Order: sequence, then structure tokens, then C-alpha cells
Amino acid sequence: MKLRNLVLGLGVAALSLFLSVGAMASEPTISERGIARIQKQVLHKLNMLPYVNVFDYMTFTVDANGTVTLNGDVTNPVLKSDAANAVKRVEGVEHVDNKIQVLPLSFFDNGLRVRLYRTIYGYGPLQRYGVGANKSIRIIVDNGHVTLLGIVDNNADKIIAGMRAGEVPGVFSVENQLQVVKG
Repeated sequence: MKLRNLVLGLGVAALSLFLSVGAMASEPTISERGIARIQKQVLHKLNMLPYVNVFDYMTFTVDANGTVTLNGDVTNPVLKSDAANAVKRVEGVEHVDNKIQVLPLSFFDNGLRVRLYRTIYGYGPLQRYGVGANKSIRIIVDNGHVTLLGIVDNNADKIIAGMRAGEVPGVFSVENQLQVVKG
């Protein structure tokens, strides 16, 4: 009788292990077309957020399990939560991993942001990047250290933007991560 109960117990344990492994293996994944659709909708949701400005930079990735990972830097703490809440409402998104950093509040950094904006976007050849709702050169200031992100048309504009940012009094360092789309 004890042997029979032992065998029955082992059988139940093996069956439950088999079912749990089967459930993990059959976790639904999203097709490439579904991922592209989710990416398009997430991009739209992030672009529609109010209070996003030239001093904020957000990126994201979507994996086959429906997890969206948000990255970047924002100046307004509300943007971090608003971005996650907006992305959660996209159909097909199962989980949001919010890794957006909120930049420290600082009068010094705020002053630098204004001076950097005027220096970069006030310069004739770079003014075209300031047209429209989504500026293509993003200026991230973190404790006096500046990172330029975004897209420019040519290498000369990338170099000029970096040089102009370096000329602003109070800037400790400039990291020029601008991407060139032509040439």
C-alpha cells in the first residue's frame, strides 16, 4: 500500500512538473509584424506625451514576449510615469520595464539648458533642426555634463553642434552622440 501511494505521488509530481515545463515552453511570442505594430504605436504614444521638450530623450525596445523596455533621460519626473502608463495601454504590451532616469533638479543645470539651447539652435546653420514639434538635437544636461543626442544631416553639423555646446560657460564636458543620416 505504501509503495502504491509512493508511485502515485511520484506520478502526480512528474505530471505537474511536465505541465509547468510545457506551460513555460508554450508562452506566446509575438511575430515580427506584431512587434513592428507595437513599436509604431509605442512611438506614437511617446511622441504624443505633453511636456516633452528638447531636454528629454526617450528610447524603447520591444521583445517577442510583449515586454517594452523604456530608456532615456527626462527633466520632469511626471514624464517617467506618464510614459509607462501610455505604453501600458498599447495592445499587445504585456509588461513595461521603465528604466527612464529622472535628471536631478538643479538651478545650475536649468541655466545651462537655456544657454545651450540658445547657443545651438540660435546658430544659423543649426536652426533648421529646431523647426517643428520634435527637435532633432536633444540636449541632456546632468550635473554640468552635456550629452547631445539625435539626428543631423551631415558630419559638419554634428561637429558644429558639439563645438557650440563646448563653448557655453559652465559646461564641464560634452559627449556628442549625434547620428549622421547622410554621408
